[in-house]
Amino acid sequence: MDQLQLASPSAMATTKALFLIMVTAAALVGTTLGASYTVGGPAGSWDLKTNYTQWASARRFFPGDSLHFRYPTKEHNVLEVTKAGYDTCNTSVVSSSGGISNGSAAAVSTVIATYQTGNDIIPLVVSSGVTTRYFVCGVAGHCAAGMKLKVAVGAQPPVQCRGRGIRRRCTRPPPAAPAASSAVGGVDRSTSLWFAAVVAAGSLLLCS
Repeated sequence: MDQLQLASPSAMATTKALFLIMVTAAALVGTTLGASYTVGGPAGSWDLKTNYTQWASARRFFPGDSLHFRYPTKEHNVLEVTKAGYDTCNTSVVSSSGGISNGSAAAVSTVIATYQTGNDIIPLVVSSGVTTRYFVCGVAGHCAAGMKLKVAVGAQPPVQCRGRGIRRRCTRPPPAAPAASSAVGGVDRSTSLWFAAVVAAGSLLLCS
């Protein structure tokens, strides 16, 4: 009967090194996926009942996160607007002086983008120094009634590394929640669970 051949120390070291590379790649990918926030969740959605100022203030948003707007298409839509459009609930074309445009060359629109699928996912990407995003419902009267959302996108927490050599592990710690509800309210963190499991498995192998 053949005896079971044990792997040599060099083969084991190579296997661990390769697995560490896989763990590190999974962790880095996982940190870029971000969180998906259902706007108004968990108790509400994109509607006329939710207080969006309170909802947003209980959460912290970072580049890579996304907003998920859910609503009946016959009742609502989503417009991303400028600060002026958010402040005034005016989604018309306006002049640079702030009044309604009469067709002059200085006319600008307060609407940046329009969404109307009823299941809109909007990534929070910071570009050109813009760190605040503004959204309203474009149906007449709805913005003035409170269907408006302002989201401040902050900087990601720094990556923290521990250990040396093949035992070096780098993770991005989750931001401290400003309120107890922010950890679970309207946010889907399932995208981070898979790489956490990979990291845990890799740690067990490296410590064996």
